[in-house]
Amino acid sequence: QVQLVESGGSLVQAGGSLRLSCAASGRTFSSRVMGWFRQAPGKEREFVATISRSASSTYYADSMKGRFTISRDNAKNTVYLQMNSLEPEDTAVYYCAATGTWYSASLPTTANQYPYWGQGTQVTVSS
Repeated sequence: QVQLVESGGSLVQAGGSLRLSCAASGRTFSSRVMGWFRQAPGKEREFVATISRSASSTYYADSMKGRFTISRDNAKNTVYLQMNSLEPEDTAVYYCAATGTWYSASLPTTANQYPYWGQGTQVTVSS
């Protein structure tokens, strides 16, 4: 089991930046692939980014490439999402997610591949 707690969500103007953090409990953090998803009002939850266990590989949704950066610190059991050049369309609740122990070389990009979720943090981008 792992518990995830997100922080860092806020109200920001378009063009601004935010850094989200997700702290994980337990001693198995480094065995898990970590991901970020988001859900805007009236929309389905969508994939944002994912990072491998060792941080050697990352993958992003097309609309986030070049603007968002996912990173992790296994010593701190924390994963981050740096968001730059924010747009009003980025307004959503952002969720951190963790896999079980992950053995595949490919990175998961669908919500059903992540059994563990945080409670979410609100990001609002004003125009």
